[in-house]
Amino acid sequence: MSIAVNGRTAGHDIDPRFLARWSPRAFTREAIPDETLLTMFEAARWAPSCFNAQPWRFLYAKRDTEHWPRFLNLLVPGNEVWAKNASVLAVVVSKTLLEVPGHEPQPAHSHSYDAGAAWMSLALQAHELGWAAHGMMGFDVKRAYVDLHVPEHHRVEAALAIGRPTSPDVLPEKLAAREVPSQRQPLAAMILEGGFPRSGPAA
Repeated sequence: MSIAVNGRTAGHDIDPRFLARWSPRAFTREAIPDETLLTMFEAARWAPSCFNAQPWRFLYAKRDTEHWPRFLNLLVPGNEVWAKNASVLAVVVSKTLLEVPGHEPQPAHSHSYDAGAAWMSLALQAHELGWAAHGMMGFDVKRAYVDLHVPEHHRVEAALAIGRPTSPDVLPEKLAAREVPSQRQPLAAMILEGGFPRSGPAA
């Protein structure tokens, strides 16, 4: 059974919120209530992680605060032009060292994977509250380590903007034309029962 929402069609009967959530660029610039923002972070807190290590950290700045310019200036011009209208800018960081009580610290293989789960939880919660979260890789990663005082054994993963969605009219013409939910590759392109096809003789 297929389901259609937001101009998107799923080939199987999934929860509609997965189709309804998307990553807009047009935001209202309105201030976000603290309780609303903390609810999004609370959703991220309950994401699953290896050994329940919860390696994600969300570094953030709300607009019109002393921290805002530092986060905004990390973005490439193509993202700054629309993200300046967001209510919150954040950088997601993950801890690369797994520290389990009773065991020696060791490299955390899944730290990025776990941080991604937390980001998705936040993004879905934002949508449920009538807001939106847009992830970005267009920012100065190296400078983020310095400007945001990221400590050793942590990896800067991605940036994100949170805001109240509005009409694409607030965007430059080229961006406004792209302000629609994106589509996805066919499911068959993403799943491989039994593994990848053998490329040559078995070792």
